Amino acid sequence: MVYNKHSAFLETLWNSNEALKPFILDTTPNVNYVFIPTDDNAVDEAKWLQSRIRSQTSTDIWEKIENKFHFVVQPVFQLGNWLPACLKEWRCVDHGCGLNQVLIHSNSLEYPFVLKRIDARYDWLPSPVKFGNKTLPLVFAEDGCQENSSVAGAIALVSDVGCNFYTKILMMAKSSALGVLIYVSPGHQLKDMNCEDEDCLNPIDIPASMVPFSPFLFRSWSVQFQTSSSDNFYMAIDSLGRLNEVGWLLYPSASFIVWQAQWMAFKERLERKLQQKSKVVSLFENAIMQGKPGVLVNVTLPPLEELRNFSKFELHADLSCPGTKDTTCPHWDRTIGLHVCCDPKSPLCGMELGRWISPFRRRIGSWLTDVSPLLPLLSTRQCTFHMYTDPWASPWKPSVNLRFSKSEKPSDIYPAEAQVLYQPGATFDHNYNRHFKPYFFNVSKEHTKVVIYAVITGHGSDDNNCGEFCVTSHHFIINGKEHSIKFNNAGTPLGCAKQVPEGVVPNEHGTWLYGRDGWCDGQQGAPVVSFCHAGQYAKTVGLWGLTLPHPWKNYPPPHM
Repeated sequence: MVYNKHSAFLETLWNSNEALKPFILDTTPNVNYVFIPTDDNAVDEAKWLQSRIRSQTSTDIWEKIENKFHFVVQPVFQLGNWLPACLKEWRCVDHGCGLNQVLIHSNSLEYPFVLKRIDARYDWLPSPVKFGNKTLPLVFAEDGCQENSSVAGAIALVSDVGCNFYTKILMMAKSSALGVLIYVSPGHQLKDMNCEDEDCLNPIDIPASMVPFSPFLFRSWSVQFQTSSSDNFYMAIDSLGRLNEVGWLLYPSASFIVWQAQWMAFKERLERKLQQKSKVVSLFENAIMQGKPGVLVNVTLPPLEELRNFSKFELHADLSCPGTKDTTCPHWDRTIGLHVCCDPKSPLCGMELGRWISPFRRRIGSWLTDVSPLLPLLSTRQCTFHMYTDPWASPWKPSVNLRFSKSEKPSDIYPAEAQVLYQPGATFDHNYNRHFKPYFFNVSKEHTKVVIYAVITGHGSDDNNCGEFCVTSHHFIINGKEHSIKFNNAGTPLGCAKQVPEGVVPNEHGTWLYGRDGWCDGQQGAPVVSFCHAGQYAKTVGLWGLTLPHPWKNYPPPHM
């Protein structure tokens, strides 16, 4: 991680105790953090960086963890190796990288001057990027804690003292200001501007940024928002010496650096698993998936008698994209499905074998999903596999393998038969549960176990934040006995970020942090497997909270 004093984002991060705490709290094994200064006086800058992290914990704890922190005493431009070239090749203007600035014209100066700026949290207020390269009037409005008609149609310049950020920005919005520029008083530090508690429930639709103090601000008459590209501030190297991009830091916090380290530890564990003995059938590798065709392949499987010797059936999927950097990946998160047909006359033809949600513009996704109960979908040796996403989406490059192996506890039984209970795609409204009719089935004496296998992910939006961000529960009732799953993670601020150690792609170029209803961006759709006694009658019920779903409006329609 590089420290550049011209970055308001980095200055805010390093001056915040809360933002640095994740470095101390991180327990990821075998991780080293390296910090590189850019200033001519690199030794002093390195000592200051060390003191900021050291100050976050006690002496006893520091002595146990200090070996994972490394502070370089030469600036980047004096390293004399490949690092400066790599940082320059990966130069950026994105969240947490690049130099956000304001260009200000002042009556006191012959020429305009530039100040670094830190914008309010991306999920609270809109970005000043909306202004483009327009030159906007700048009007001083004291502390901004009261309405002020003079700022109408202008950027309001206010101090950081007095009321809180929310009140300042709200008062300026009520005064018809275009945006707010908050300057810090002498001796104060730049801060991460975010709403708190109930204030977050009342949206404000104008941007706000913070800049350092300058005496010339008070005689200024116009402002222009700009971003100057910079060499990258971040890179990662895995245990095999491979370079990794770190992605977007959406706000000033070391959490994003730690999440990247956690994901690399996950990837290392995954690669060890993939080295274990398995029968591997490759479906495709780095295939281009785009449009309605997606990726369609015909595959000859091993003899079915051989596959039945294995008790575990897994899908290994990697998701990359054309080009060599994250910025060449598609912008949006979309559902990706892998479907299989081994017998065109079978009701199992075209059933979903695996589901994933693509990340926002990152190329590192890698997941291993246990789909053992779906082995009966492979009913003949000649099978067609079809992977696709929305036809309008930009191209991805997936790779998928089928993996067959023996479980740790060998068993004489194997998945022998599959029946389709319900088709996916039901709209999550007051008619939702009508989609799931009672299902009657018989179990022969040859079968010793019955399981329910379901992949449930909620999408769309309504006035209850369903189905993406609302908590739902799903109840399967077999012969009167209930098996249920509840997605409590939905709508939580860091619900998906906390799942990075389990494979969620970190630092995506979008709102990946929030918990979703049964899924996360950059993760596989996790199967729900319930073991139940042999039965003859099954039904299912889906609930929002403790009630049936009942949206008043829904666009796009919430669905499961």
